[in-house]
Amino acid sequence: TMFHYLQPLLGVQLFLSCWAQAVPGDPNHFFYHDLLSGNGNGEIYFNGVKLFVESTQRSVFAVRGGNATLSCRYWYEPELTSPRQVRVKWSWVPAGEGQEVDVLVAIGTRSRSFGDFRGRVRLRQDFPGDAALVMTELQLNDTGRYRCEVVDGLEDKSSSVDLELRGVVFPYQPPHGRYHLSFLEAQQACEEQDSTLATFEQLFHSWKEGLNWCNAGWLADGTVQYPITQPRVPCGGHDLAPGIRSYGRRHRHLHHYDAFCFSSSLQGEVYYLQHPLKLNLTEAQEACQEDGAVIAKVGQLYAAWKLTGLDRCDAGWLADGSLRYPITKPRTNCGPSEPGVRSFGFPPPQHKHGVYCFRSADV
Repeated sequence: TMFHYLQPLLGVQLFLSCWAQAVPGDPNHFFYHDLLSGNGNGEIYFNGVKLFVESTQRSVFAVRGGNATLSCRYWYEPELTSPRQVRVKWSWVPAGEGQEVDVLVAIGTRSRSFGDFRGRVRLRQDFPGDAALVMTELQLNDTGRYRCEVVDGLEDKSSSVDLELRGVVFPYQPPHGRYHLSFLEAQQACEEQDSTLATFEQLFHSWKEGLNWCNAGWLADGTVQYPITQPRVPCGGHDLAPGIRSYGRRHRHLHHYDAFCFSSSLQGEVYYLQHPLKLNLTEAQEACQEDGAVIAKVGQLYAAWKLTGLDRCDAGWLADGSLRYPITKPRTNCGPSEPGVRSFGFPPPQHKHGVYCFRSADV
């Protein structure tokens, strides 16, 4: 009979409802409780009604500090005779990491965001079934795969969107030389230079744009790789085709390499300080402060070169004690024939040079 058919389902709903009410400390408790109320007609289970969820984009591209909308919509076939409340959950798998993190959970007009996403995400809800995620003040580490999950009773459907930031990848090694960074030290080194460890996708994109670097560096997923556009003997030999050379996954504590860092749009301006005198490193830091700025970081100089076209044939101090200058239009006496950020390494801090400063957009 229909009653016997309904008994297992009603038992499951009763168990879930009791479980939800029994754990008031659960931050999502009220979501589960409300969800199981439904509209009581059971048509999604017994009348052949199906729930569908889709995203119209596979990938969304944005820049740090900007906004992004990740599409997601749901609908029923055939259409329901009366609306139902569903639970919408957005989660995120960070680029390079395997652990899924909650971003936002919502039922109707009520929602709750989590962790670093608090205050930066909301559901768009422009039309019935619109579950698009609106993100603001994007951060470098927001890249990764976002999953939109819609739950109606026992029905559970989802779709995914990849968020990618546009920017620049650059190789980085610390003052004490080549291959001195563990994975955690590489993460820290990039963060200190206003950047983050690059993902493989970011490195691959930069390789397609011409990045050619023979030193191996950590990526965000714990692999060690390097990009080669011009095969040569020290970099795998002449016989290997251009591409990304990979050492695979390395031990994050025991093995040491350089780093590939990623920086996106600037939240300010990088400029070469016009100063009557050449400066040592300490004087350079003070001169930027006197000009209402701070000495620029490596990631900021790369971002200014790549994203705003900064072109200057004068070597200047940076915050890590390195000496560099950015060239977008190669010319005589300004280094190689390709555009790039030229580096003189880490000269003694008492030597006299120019300086690149960074003035925040908030100033």
